[in-house]
Amino acid sequence: MSLKSSLAIATGKSAYWFLHKFRNGGSSLPGKLTTKIDPDILKVLGKNYDVIVITGTNGKTLTTALTVKVLNQKFPQVLTNPSGSNMEQGIVTTFLTAKKSKNGRQIAVLEVDEANVIKVTKYIKPLAFVFTNIFRDQMDRYGEIYTTYQKILDGVALAPEATIIANGDASIFNSKQLPNPIQYYGFNNQPDGETMAAVNTDGILCPVCQHILHYKSIVYSNLGKYYCPNCGFKRPELTYQLTSIDNLTPATSAFTIDHTAFTLHIGGLYNVYNALAAYAVGRFMGVAVADIQTALNDPDERVFGRQEQIQVGDKEITIVLVKNPVGLNQVIDMVGTEKEPFSLVGLLNANYADGIDTSWIWDGEFEKLPKMNIKQFMTGGERYKDITFRLKVAGVPEDRLTVTPSLQDAIEKFKDLPTKRVYVFATYTAMIQLRKQLAEDGYIKEGI
Repeated sequence: MSLKSSLAIATGKSAYWFLHKFRNGGSSLPGKLTTKIDPDILKVLGKNYDVIVITGTNGKTLTTALTVKVLNQKFPQVLTNPSGSNMEQGIVTTFLTAKKSKNGRQIAVLEVDEANVIKVTKYIKPLAFVFTNIFRDQMDRYGEIYTTYQKILDGVALAPEATIIANGDASIFNSKQLPNPIQYYGFNNQPDGETMAAVNTDGILCPVCQHILHYKSIVYSNLGKYYCPNCGFKRPELTYQLTSIDNLTPATSAFTIDHTAFTLHIGGLYNVYNALAAYAVGRFMGVAVADIQTALNDPDERVFGRQEQIQVGDKEITIVLVKNPVGLNQVIDMVGTEKEPFSLVGLLNANYADGIDTSWIWDGEFEKLPKMNIKQFMTGGERYKDITFRLKVAGVPEDRLTVTPSLQDAIEKFKDLPTKRVYVFATYTAMIQLRKQLAEDGYIKEGI
């Protein structure tokens, strides 16, 4: 190791120690300082690891957490970035915090921002990539879905021997010939029929002939058993497949993968895809099916801001991250399965990490909300005017809508909501700010 690398690592570790000893922590600054001293430090930090990169638009954080839990069944020490700090500096910080493995295989499961895949593969050659999905998201950063996918592929091109474990229900992941070995996971839980995606759905043009794709079954958005009636392009054979959805509630999901029943203690059809991806990685890494079942059935699995439940007085607050129309619509469908009356809080920010353009909320199916058993609505966040207006246009009555820009005030008003159950839809930085305030108020142990 060079003197420059040694100095960089020492500086980063010192910064991490100081931030976690005397402040509320921090996952970016130590990595930022380290790479400032040695821009190539990842080559040193990651050279002895088998790295699995998880990337895509939605589901990266939960897929990463579930994958780590699955791999822990066979490999007791798996390095990961649990806070979702998925850009280069956050990944460097993750390696800085690694404990030396006394024995066994050194494995790192890393959530990586789509545009940062190439910043990882420039220095580290992963064992595998996991592709979750690609939807329109933060278009000021990524552009259209094809631009986003190309950013990922630019990174993959530097690791042509790595196995790709991709969502086979997304046609974009079957749109280009790659030298990498590829395994696909997907849904096979519906009988074949004949349908098409909604007219405003992205990613439904055949990559071969540009004809509109048809579907034998659709899971949601552009995901499903697609085929082109013009040229014969179709979904590839699935290596791992979900064969039935047995029960869905806002808090649990019961389903069957490859003839084995699983219960995930997290709600939402979209999260079943995350569990399926973790299952696929587990099988790829040689974890026994029974052990994967044990890992996914763990009732303690929670990821901050992803259906995290927090008690505020007598209220059960469930925080759900929302950041783009497809994810938002899936969350709306999820809370639509709630059998008890509930209250709904919408917190909207528009910072860089959220995407500075809030127009995406107009593609969300908010019109479904007034038809649900929602007793009270509340809005807040830095762009509270935008989300308030959107709910009014969706038909939410003004007498059931409270506007509370201040997060501190919002937390106090949680206690006055008329229902025990409260769902909070929050964009990324709004979720971070809310958790920080909840930590300061003593409702959770620490912020992020």
